[in-house]
Formats: sequence, structure tokens, C-alpha cells
Amino acid sequence: MTAAVDWERLREAARDAMSRAYAPYSGYPVGVAALVDDGRIVSGCNVENASYGLGLCAECGLVSELQNTGGGRLTHFTCVDGNGDTLVPCGRCRQLLYEFGGPDLLLETPAGILPLSEMLPQAFGPGHLTK
Repeated sequence: MTAAVDWERLREAARDAMSRAYAPYSGYPVGVAALVDDGRIVSGCNVENASYGLGLCAECGLVSELQNTGGGRLTHFTCVDGNGDTLVPCGRCRQLLYEFGGPDLLLETPAGILPLSEMLPQAFGPGHLTK
């Protein structure tokens, strides 16, 4: 399934989102994009705040756009820095992605395409709350 995905198109959407990041404190803009199971592409950028702990990672914006445009499941994901280079999401954001994509979500990483299950092994998720 990975071969059929246009990763360059996802990277371009992430770079476009990154261009609108609000990062006056860190100077580290981040953009993300993901493919949804219905074929849509959703994206997000980081938004910092003078009270540093209130800043939003780009993945927060992506998940908000996902929900605001009809929901669904994330299937493929990429993240870029201010130079457009591929990044991996932080632990908090991996947990957020797990909620909306699950262990089979494919992430573009500097080491290649990896399932989220390898990036967040033995993850806690919604299923644990129903047991």
C-alpha cells in the first residue's frame, strides 16, 4: 500500500502548512500532513504561545482539521521542519496520532516508512479504557 501513496504530495502539504507556523519564540516552524482513509489530506502547523507550555504542536492542528472536516482514520503521515526536512513526531504527538490512526498508521521518518507500532511500542489507547 505504501507504493501507491504519493509521499511527495504529503511532504508538499506539510511544507505548505509549515510556512504558516507561528514560532516566534523557538524559531522552529513545523508542518505536518496526513492521508485520511477517505482520500483527503489534512495538515497542521505548530502554534507557539508566550506561555511556552500552552503552545500547540502541528499534530494538534492536524487532528483538529481531521475532526472538523468529517473525521476518519489517518493512514499515512509526514512531518517536516523549517527546512522541509523529515522529522519524527514527539512522544506526546505519537500518542495523539495513535488515537486517530492506530498502530498501522504509516509514518515517514528519516529511517524510512515505519508503522506507528514501531514508533510507539505497546501503546496505550482507547481499547484499554473499555476493558
